[in-house]
Amino acid sequence: MGFFDRLSRLIRANANAAVGSMEDPAKILDQSVADMQSDLIKLRQAVATAIASQKRIQNQAEQAESQAATWYERAELALKKGEEDLAREALGRRKTCQDTATALNTQLQSQAGQVEQLKKSLITLESRIAEAKTKKDMLKARAQAAQAQEQLQSAVGSLGTNSSMAAFERMEEKVQTLEARSQAAAELAGSDLESQFAALEGAPEVDDELAALKNRLAGGVAAPQLEPVKVSELDPELEQLKRSIDKL
Repeated sequence: MGFFDRLSRLIRANANAAVGSMEDPAKILDQSVADMQSDLIKLRQAVATAIASQKRIQNQAEQAESQAATWYERAELALKKGEEDLAREALGRRKTCQDTATALNTQLQSQAGQVEQLKKSLITLESRIAEAKTKKDMLKARAQAAQAQEQLQSAVGSLGTNSSMAAFERMEEKVQTLEARSQAAAELAGSDLESQFAALEGAPEVDDELAALKNRLAGGVAAPQLEPVKVSELDPELEQLKRSIDKL
């Protein structure tokens, strides 16, 4: 007995958990309001039926009272005409109508109480439905906000282990590497270009000297001679040097 009770409880718990996980708050709220609206329609029909029954009983009671009054008038007429037996029969009919009217009035009071109770229930249900409709939109918005927040937190929590994010980070690092290599290649190309222009800028002097040398060798032109220094220009310097030596 204990085993089957535990097994039954476990099955019910799992079933309730499965149903609970499948419930969509927005859909359940809409369905709940729709169910209450359906109950409201049924209650209105019940109130209408009760009111119609009340009207019918009231009409029957009034008709019985009217008949009782008619039989009483007939009894009076029979006595005036000297028809005592006929008057007695009329009074008997009057009493039957009076009893019927009394019973109907009692039933009418009970029916009136039921109608009043149904009307109060109808007003209460209409108020609850109006309140539910107001709360429904608010609760749906809160449920959607909570679900969005849960999805956001789940997405943020999975960023560290997400393969897409890891791939994105790898591609970002690769782009940075390519940019660095491109920048280095540009700098190297620029330095080579500078050296090439420097070589071109210095080349005319070397070319001129080379051309002069070729012309001298081809034409047998003697190498340029140094201008001789005159002795007279050196004497003052020589005398000054001698005086400085004698003073030592």
